[in-house]
Amino acid sequence: MVNDVHSILLRPRPFAKAAGRFILLPLLPRKATSQPLPSEVWTKILGYVFADYRLREQASHGEVALKRLNLLLVCKSLRDIALPLYYEEVHVSDPAHLEQLTKLLHVADQRWDSIRRIPYSAPGRWVQTLDLSDLQCKLWSEVCQVDALLARLFPLLPFLAHLILNNTIAASRRFADSLCNRDGTRRLLSLKDIKLASSSDVAFGDPFLEVLRCSPNLEELEIYGSGIEPLLADIPGSVVDFDSVPAKPLRLSRLRKLAIISMHCSPVMFSLLHTSLPSLTHLTLTPYDDTSVPSSLVPRFIETHGAGLTSLHLYAPKAWPTMLFPSPTNLLETCPKLNHLSLENPLPTLVFGSTYQKHPLKILSLPRPEARYLRSLESLLPKLPALKVVRARDVRWLRAGMSSHAHVAGVQGEMRDWRQRLARRGIAMVDTAWQPFGG
Repeated sequence: MVNDVHSILLRPRPFAKAAGRFILLPLLPRKATSQPLPSEVWTKILGYVFADYRLREQASHGEVALKRLNLLLVCKSLRDIALPLYYEEVHVSDPAHLEQLTKLLHVADQRWDSIRRIPYSAPGRWVQTLDLSDLQCKLWSEVCQVDALLARLFPLLPFLAHLILNNTIAASRRFADSLCNRDGTRRLLSLKDIKLASSSDVAFGDPFLEVLRCSPNLEELEIYGSGIEPLLADIPGSVVDFDSVPAKPLRLSRLRKLAIISMHCSPVMFSLLHTSLPSLTHLTLTPYDDTSVPSSLVPRFIETHGAGLTSLHLYAPKAWPTMLFPSPTNLLETCPKLNHLSLENPLPTLVFGSTYQKHPLKILSLPRPEARYLRSLESLLPKLPALKVVRARDVRWLRAGMSSHAHVAGVQGEMRDWRQRLARRGIAMVDTAWQPFGG
C-alpha cells in the first residue's frame, strides 16, 4: 500500500534523524465511477415513460402534454434522446396548433440538404401517429383551413403509420392526392374516422379509392358516410345494377378491422365488396336493409365477408332524426365463426337453417334488454352452447345505495329478470362497462 500512487503519506517529524512515515487511510471507501448508460437503454426507459403518459392522456390531455414537455427540459442529452419519442405520437386539438405544427415541419424541411446521411428531415421523420380526433372546426373557414394544412403536412411525414381524423371533416380530393403523392404510402397501417360522401351511384369513383390502392399494408380502416336523407328512406329509388358496374378490387390482404358507419352505398364500399379480405375478422356496419333502402350494400357485404368474421358489430350513431332499419336474420348462418355479435334496434329474430347444428358464439351484445326478445333468445340457446355473456350495451347497473324499488323498476328490473333467467344456463348478464350485477 506504500507504493500506491493514490496513498497519502504523513511525515510528522521531517527533520528528525529517523523520521517515520504514516499512511493516511480514508474514512470512507472511494466512490466508484459509474459508466453512463447507452442511449439505447435510455430510449427504452423513456419509451415506457411516454407510454405511461399516453395511458393517462385520456383523462387530462393538457396536464400530460405539459409533463412530456417538461421531460425535454431536464438536460440536453436527455432531450436529444426523448425528442424522437415526443414526436412519435402527435395529438392536435386546435386548428391553430395544427398550423404551428405545419410551419415547424416546413422550416425543418427547408434546412435539410442532400449531403446528410438521413434521407428525411427531423422532426417530420419521427411522426408515426397523427391524432386529430379532438379537432373541432366550428366554421366552414376552419374546415377549409384544416384541409389545406393537411395537404401541406402529409408530404412531410414519410413514416406516418396511423392517421386518426375527425369524422366531421370530409376528406377532399386535395387531401387524398396529398396522402397518395408522398414517400412512405405503403407504411400506412390504420386510417380512422375518415369522412366520405355516401352515394348510391357507384359508377363514379371516389378520390379516397386511390389512398386505398396506395396502402396495401393497411390493417385497420374506419370510414363514415353521411347516411341517407330522411325523406328518401321510404321511397324506393333506382336500384343499382351491380352487374353492369365494372368492379375494381383492391389489394388489402392484411386488413383485420373494418368499420363502415352511416354508409349504405358508396364507390369505396362497392370496391371493398368485390375485394378479397382474407385477414378480416372484425367488422362494424350500420344496418340498412335492401327493402327500405334498395341501393343498400350492407346485406351483401355481410354475406360476402362473413365467413371469416369473429366479431360483428351492428351500430347506428345516435343522431337526429334517428333512423333504424332491420338487420338480417341469418347472421349466425352467414358468419359461422362469430365469437362476438352486437345487434342494433330493431332487434332481429335470429334463425338457423334446418341443417345447422351448433354455433361458437360466446358474447351477445344488445342495446338494452326487452322482455319479448328474451323468449326468442331462449329458444336459440340450445344451438348456442358456447354463449357465456349477454351484454346490455346502453345500460349501466344502478349503484348499491339506490332503493330497492329503483332496482326492480323499468330497464333495471328487466335486466334483473334477464340475469336470473340466464344464470340458470350459466350465462352472465353484464352492463355497458362489462360489469355483472353488484360488480
